[in-house]
Amino acid sequence: MNGGSMRRIQERVLGYKSNISNSVSDIWLLGVCYKVCLEEPSQEVVHSKGYAAFSEDFSSRILMTYRKGFVSIGDSKYSSDVNWGCMLRSSQMLVAQALLVYRLGRSWRKPLQQPFDRDYIKILHMFGDSEDSPFSIHNLLKAGESYALAPGSWVGPYAMSRTWETLVRSKIEKDGFQDQSFPMAIYVVSGDEDGERGGAPVICIEDASRICSEFSRNQVEWSPILLLVPLVLGLDKVNPRYLPLLAATFTFPQSLGILGGRPGASTYLVGVQDDKVFYLDPHEVQQAVNISKDNLEADTSSYHCNVVRQIPLESIDPSLAIGFYCRDKDDFDDFCSRASELAAELNGAPLFTVTQSRYSPKSSRSHEADLDAADDAEGSTQDDWQLL
Repeated sequence: MNGGSMRRIQERVLGYKSNISNSVSDIWLLGVCYKVCLEEPSQEVVHSKGYAAFSEDFSSRILMTYRKGFVSIGDSKYSSDVNWGCMLRSSQMLVAQALLVYRLGRSWRKPLQQPFDRDYIKILHMFGDSEDSPFSIHNLLKAGESYALAPGSWVGPYAMSRTWETLVRSKIEKDGFQDQSFPMAIYVVSGDEDGERGGAPVICIEDASRICSEFSRNQVEWSPILLLVPLVLGLDKVNPRYLPLLAATFTFPQSLGILGGRPGASTYLVGVQDDKVFYLDPHEVQQAVNISKDNLEADTSSYHCNVVRQIPLESIDPSLAIGFYCRDKDDFDDFCSRASELAAELNGAPLFTVTQSRYSPKSSRSHEADLDAADDAEGSTQDDWQLL
């Protein structure tokens, strides 16, 4: 099947449009707000400096798509991830964004001309399609074997998050803290009991501190940290009460977006405007590319997308994972403050909560009260969080 045929199929599955709406509302893209102006008296949208800046920002995010023609994965015969690797590719995009922010800053934009930034090329090299690239699809599948990851099989956001945790920790154990290919701790946020049925996720400040300390082998008090928050927010679709909260996460300066999409068709959600979300789509089939970390003149066009796409927020799969990156302790404290304020906006039905200590009696009572209130709000004995 060629790329054009695959694209037409995915258009029918995802239902996306290849251009944005005529809305004049603010656009939020991974923590950055863009103003869209209105021209009087025609009331037509003006592609203003704000929209142009948004487009430049969007096209600078790293795109990971289906690839074909790479070295077979492990002992399998798979030399392509077409039709099954979209969640892995979506997760690569989110992690690549974390690395971009760490190494080049959120304000970085892809230069128009070569030579490129050395750090940018190094990041692309790390996601090449071979075992030599630390965050390749080959190494992800190997790290995720205990979570049932296998070539040819689709995987959900929770297993994907745990796979990244396993891959990063094994790399640190092997290469040591001084290896800077992944220069941040990783914290997969779970409920009171780990697993997909563990309850509403609780960000525990003491856990984050311990994870940072373990990452640095006690060499520093706090390190940059990547937070992954797997969620299941409904049965067949997202419960409407969570939609404004999901949209609000894109306004956090720490936002890395969301692993989401339609059922069986994962995408990387990066921004929001009104009731629609912008996304990068991994479903285009491209030839495998392995960029040398020293090749500053490399052709990187296949790692970027100039076509802005969006889908209704209410249409995304209720099984998803939200990502955040905190550069230091002050940034983490700011994130916790924003998350707590967001949780307070909808009594009894937060996306996740923040607590100092996971086992403190106060936090336990608060968490139980939240769940009770959520039950009352639904008027049903079945709470969405039973799916986690």
